[in-house]
Amino acid sequence: MEAGSSTASIFTIDASGNHRYVTTPNIADAFAAFVQSEHRFNNIRPARGMERFPFSFAREVDIMSGEEFEEDLIRRNFLLPYGMEWEAGWAFQEPTGHVVVISMMRAKGLTHFSDEQLARLNLLKPDIARAAYMSSRLAFSEARSMTETLSLLGLPAAVIGDGGQAVAMNPEMEGLSPRIRTGAGDRLVLEGAGANALLDEAIEHYKAQASPTVQSLPMAGRDGAPPLILHLLPVRRAARDIFSRSMAVLAVTQVGLVGPPDMRVLCGLFDLTPAEARVARGIAMAQTPEMIAAALGVSLETVRSHLKKIMLKTGTTRQAELVLLLSGLNAPSFGVGGDVS
Repeated sequence: MEAGSSTASIFTIDASGNHRYVTTPNIADAFAAFVQSEHRFNNIRPARGMERFPFSFAREVDIMSGEEFEEDLIRRNFLLPYGMEWEAGWAFQEPTGHVVVISMMRAKGLTHFSDEQLARLNLLKPDIARAAYMSSRLAFSEARSMTETLSLLGLPAAVIGDGGQAVAMNPEMEGLSPRIRTGAGDRLVLEGAGANALLDEAIEHYKAQASPTVQSLPMAGRDGAPPLILHLLPVRRAARDIFSRSMAVLAVTQVGLVGPPDMRVLCGLFDLTPAEARVARGIAMAQTPEMIAAALGVSLETVRSHLKKIMLKTGTTRQAELVLLLSGLNAPSFGVGGDVS
């Protein structure tokens, strides 16, 4: 259906102002710059559009005064420099609370979107809304599935969203309350200011990294409960998956459990192959690479190759760090209410 647009974009905005977007190549650089700028917090278009035209596409000149349009910094800094003159769009809120925005632009030298063209765009609204709802529900189901998988391995786990909120949490993690619980805005709260600060810092670090790696955070024991290690594992998602808000999985292991690491946990938690998991298990049991090679009947070079891949996947740089990271990964059994049995 011809709408006379030079570009097409769809993006989502969460409560913290985080944007995810998919757009046509001719405006991709402008969007990339915009979502990294402070101007994204001052974009009046979505809220104004939902207020004045909640059920239809509208032109930016329909929701702005003449002065607002001329002084609009987003238009000045991100549209005009990339050859775009006019904009029309529709914003709506989907069930998770995120705002979905459909944006269309016309290039310099063209006239604005006509009423007839907006009417054509409005015919697409039911399909767009249904697709957004289904994508949102699928993203939630995937997050819940992650925690359920780790639950089968006996690991307390929660899926953390872009804003640090708990998107999903398994019963084992809920059983660690009040040591680990949810607070305002569903953000994870750890017992102890130091542990909280480490988690907040790690989450901010994840946001800033294009390809975040595994991070492990210590949590001190208290009132007879043993210390814990929190493993922050990045969620690999497609760049075009704008509805997924899962940023990382937080899995918890107990320090001091006796016995070799569980093979299922090693494979499931760090995405190790069975061969890599066997090498990691040997390292955790204080075996040297030579001892592991002899026990497995493979060459020392093979063990060293596996070890390099293990360190890459776990985000460690030394064997001592790897041993600490793997501490307690023998299918732990966590009690209820913060006590560990």
